Amino acid sequence: MASRQEEGGSGDDGGSRHGRVTALDPAGPTSKHPLRKLPLLFPRLLFFCYYPPFVACSAIYPPSCIPLITTRAESSVSATPKPVTPPLSPRSFCGTVSGASVAGSRPHGSIQGGASGGGGLLRALHLWVAIRSFLSAQLDTWIPALEMLVLLSGFVDVSWLCFCRFKMPENSIPKDAAYQIINDELMLDGNPRLNLASFVTTWMEPECDKLVMAGINKNYVDMDEYPVTTELQNRCVNMIAHLFNAPIGEEETAVGVGTVGSSEAIMLAGLAFKRKWQNKRKAEGKPYDKPNIVTGANVQVCWEKFARYFEVELKEVKLREGYYVMDPVKAVELVDENTICVAAILGSTLTGEFEDVKLLNELLTEKNKETGWDTPIHVDAASGGFIAPFIYPDLEWDFRLPLVRSINVSGHKYGLVYAGVGWVVWKSKEDLPDELIFHINYLGSDQPTFTLNFSKGASQIIAQYYQFIRLGFEGYKNIMENCAENAKALKEGIEKTGRFNILSKDVGVPLVAFSLKDSSKHTVFEISDSLRKFGWIVPAYTMPADAQHVAVLRVVVREDFNRSLAERLVSDIGKVLAELDTLPSRILAAEEDANGAVTKKDPMEQHREIAAYWRRLVERKRTSGVC
Repeated sequence: MASRQEEGGSGDDGGSRHGRVTALDPAGPTSKHPLRKLPLLFPRLLFFCYYPPFVACSAIYPPSCIPLITTRAESSVSATPKPVTPPLSPRSFCGTVSGASVAGSRPHGSIQGGASGGGGLLRALHLWVAIRSFLSAQLDTWIPALEMLVLLSGFVDVSWLCFCRFKMPENSIPKDAAYQIINDELMLDGNPRLNLASFVTTWMEPECDKLVMAGINKNYVDMDEYPVTTELQNRCVNMIAHLFNAPIGEEETAVGVGTVGSSEAIMLAGLAFKRKWQNKRKAEGKPYDKPNIVTGANVQVCWEKFARYFEVELKEVKLREGYYVMDPVKAVELVDENTICVAAILGSTLTGEFEDVKLLNELLTEKNKETGWDTPIHVDAASGGFIAPFIYPDLEWDFRLPLVRSINVSGHKYGLVYAGVGWVVWKSKEDLPDELIFHINYLGSDQPTFTLNFSKGASQIIAQYYQFIRLGFEGYKNIMENCAENAKALKEGIEKTGRFNILSKDVGVPLVAFSLKDSSKHTVFEISDSLRKFGWIVPAYTMPADAQHVAVLRVVVREDFNRSLAERLVSDIGKVLAELDTLPSRILAAEEDANGAVTKKDPMEQHREIAAYWRRLVERKRTSGVC
């Protein structure tokens, strides 16, 4: 792991294997000038300030002048002169150069607007792109000019900046402008690294990022055109099958497929169970129109989608306070002759807890012997499938159990790949009915396919194979142990506040789920909202039936969540609690007298209490130097 930290950056960040993220520092003689910070703090304001003056100036510079200006701008930042006409682009575009139409190029100053005044506008945009190249190197001399641009912008019509939200714009704009517009809006998204609600991977090594970009234009389904990519997927399936102890030989091919995530994987596994059950019922001459599936109420929504989309009754084992996973005893009680499978979860979304698959297997085996049924088990290991084999190797939950016939796992969770890849593996070929597999030849050769979608990118498949061979068993083990240690440190910090009950277990997915001991002053939802101002995205939610009265917060500890971030989060939670304790958010609308009689307060009395509370609060902050 040491070498991995060295390659990724400094290893002094509490277990992270990343380099430091340094903030931009506008150093220089004009760093104190307010306009110097505009590109960093107010990019959209700068956007409004730069464009309108050049719209006004577009009448001064005719189209024939813009190639010359652009060429001079380019030569000012590069010693090598560049041709006025750019090379052909893979994206076809028709421009007009001196009255001639040229396909496949975007010549400078040649984009014509379709509406009145559009040509002048677009010439101005091109002119702005050319002149903007001076700004980074010669900002000191441009400060007075920028101040003038701010003044001029008040006299120019900027209504063209109101881009359509529902219709495609009629005219084109420069690529730099399009990038800046979208980039500015995306700045309002949350920080993925601080999104503690998601199990999905938010960081990979730069080398893996390069492979992702190299394969981003490959369509995975074109197996004949991209045979190596197909081979990489097959290798991943074999590695996962061996990891889950599938009964296959060293060089025997496993039965499985890559998907866009565990949701698709679960749909495919469910369809296989349904078809196999229907075939058996037909052969026995029994009704096959009322299949059902048994799960816990804590399952992910994709199980509900499967049941609704494919007309399967969903039998849910209700939860109870203190027990937030499926009870194997109650699950087996719900099984009948129409049950196509029982779904167990290795890593509950709510608390991260592993369900007892071994006990479920034993109880279901007994019932199958008593009834003559053959009800199987599917394990939803979306979160825990890449955790249990590495840090809980003695835990029996996989193909070592006789009734476990298929397992799904998310590569984009603890498989350490960006969003968009999942896997489903079957124990043997007999568990996947042949009639569900399609064979196509219109891509050049016979290709078997068993997916819900067709076209998809090859990047995530490539990235998954990179992580497997890059990390190996040892690397995954080290990362999962590190995540577990960071989750333990976070749990201890939250416990020290004395305000929360910890609901998550030590054995399970590395996350911390916790609820307030006392919700009379504030709720977990208020804490979640208040943490947003520190940048943290921490979800608050209520438990499913029959534990809806329990509301919790959850922090998912991923690979890029290090010890220092855990300590910072605990500190920020303490600040939020201290602030909420001072707010009059729980002034009661009724009061109880000495005899126990409850009297409702009138609205004016409630308003007076709130006003008095706020006056005391403001006065206390003023005297303590807060305000």
